[in-house]
Amino acid sequence: MPSLVVDARMIHASGIGVYLKQLLPFLPPYFKVSVIGKAEELNAFEWSSEVTILPMEASIYSIKEQLALTARIPTCDIFWSPQYNIPVLPIRAKKRLVTIHDTYHLAYRHTLGFAQKVYATILMRAAIRLSDQVVTVSHFSEKELVRYTGCPSEKINIIYNGVDLTRFKPDFSETGLKELRAALPQLPDNYLLYVGNVKPHKNLITLLKAYNGLPFAIKERHHLVIVGQKQGFITPDQEAPRYLEEQKALQPFVHFTGFVPDNLLPFLYKYASLSVFPSLYEGFGMPPLESMACGCPVVASTSASIPEVCGEAALYFDALDVKGLQKQLERVLTEDGLRAELRVKGLQHCQKYSWRVSAEYHLGVLQKLLSTP
Repeated sequence: MPSLVVDARMIHASGIGVYLKQLLPFLPPYFKVSVIGKAEELNAFEWSSEVTILPMEASIYSIKEQLALTARIPTCDIFWSPQYNIPVLPIRAKKRLVTIHDTYHLAYRHTLGFAQKVYATILMRAAIRLSDQVVTVSHFSEKELVRYTGCPSEKINIIYNGVDLTRFKPDFSETGLKELRAALPQLPDNYLLYVGNVKPHKNLITLLKAYNGLPFAIKERHHLVIVGQKQGFITPDQEAPRYLEEQKALQPFVHFTGFVPDNLLPFLYKYASLSVFPSLYEGFGMPPLESMACGCPVVASTSASIPEVCGEAALYFDALDVKGLQKQLERVLTEDGLRAELRVKGLQHCQKYSWRVSAEYHLGVLQKLLSTP
């Protein structure tokens, strides 16, 4: 059986973590799998008994990471990195595969410090150059990779992410609502939901301004709940928190929950009045599909990969148009027919995204690597 080593150190990161958790269980029947990461984290998964765990700890995007990762990778047929922070030194792998979800650190270089800009540029271009095949998650990201790195398009495999329809589904019992209320007692009865980290490209400033412009009666009835981390990023968002601090009258209607455990997310989507996704830049964007799978209407920006992923199942606005977003929010919150239409479209649309299908395509790329001299 061929050997595959996977860098799973980011298994609890928001987007990349979901990607790893969903795809890793499909690999052991076809490969002798070893995974690199914190042993206590990896041992918690059911599939851990089917793989070899290679313990390693090092800060992401650091020099220590480069040295430790290079030393930790054993002799293998394929090494797969789920992010562009690959080892740039020689490793004992016959083939390399890298997944690059987006080129945010190149497209938004202006948000990085000088050293971070240089490091991100060198690392991503090295990932393209040193890897035998590249996976990305949308046609938008493929074009961005070609644009920013010069990667040959024939080297890129476009494989969409999936949505876990066993977790994200509309038919929850009242038990789920009680569990949600117990974990988040500050959660209002009616709310608009944003799920995502608080970073500049997530465009929370436009969302806050649009929400602030809604009639008082709507804000009083439908609060804004923001789910995601605010700290610990290379590029934290400073504008949105500053705006909220200045708008004293808005503060009672806006709730930051911070990080929310995975098991509670489906309930948050299910009981939300709508889910809003205002991003300026996304390689894929999972929250809209998760929302749709839970029967939650989606309002999303027309930026980047979002229309490609959401199709005709979302209500759109220009990402920088505060008034445009305000109008769409008000429409969904006040028009029962539109809300019902978006629910139906969303439930149908999310069926197109399967992690099993995604895994099959990934396995196809891995088999292609094995068969290539």
